[in-house]
Amino acid sequence: MKLQTPEIIDALTDSYRKTLGTDFNAYHNHCCRVYHFCMELSEGEESDGRNEKIAIAAVFHDLGIWEGKTFDYLPHSLRMAEVYLENCGRNAWSGEIAAMIAEHHKLTPYRANTTWLVEPFRKADLTDLSLGTIRFGLSREVVRDIRMRYPNAGFHRRLLQLTAGRIRTNPLDPLPMMKW
Repeated sequence: MKLQTPEIIDALTDSYRKTLGTDFNAYHNHCCRVYHFCMELSEGEESDGRNEKIAIAAVFHDLGIWEGKTFDYLPHSLRMAEVYLENCGRNAWSGEIAAMIAEHHKLTPYRANTTWLVEPFRKADLTDLSLGTIRFGLSREVVRDIRMRYPNAGFHRRLLQLTAGRIRTNPLDPLPMMKW
């Protein structure tokens, strides 16, 4: 399996290098893993900007954690993606990409618009979050290859630290991004 990092992921994550600080490699690699898992889970050829939509959503979906300095980050991530899409003239994609970001921690399948990339993106993020134990039909080899090409670099450890901090400050709402 030949895995290449989309230039847009490199460019966008690099523009937030200072914001991400020491978590840069961890987040960059998470974005790449989610991108490649979503490419594998979504059907069809490149059409209507599929690859670019996935890459943009991958970069912005969790970025609000660092930009907004909060674990209740979805509003920040959504705003950042909206501004980016407006600035690059991709407003027509804003509904789909907003749904990809807003629903990526939905615990049940997304069924509102099945032609959008929301459901494969949700599955891709959960595949990465679960370290590949939940694969949604992806082969062990595909998951292994993607995880080897884009190592964890401390991403899951950082999520555990952030979760522990959130539990201390908001014990009744430890995971505000989760949805049914």
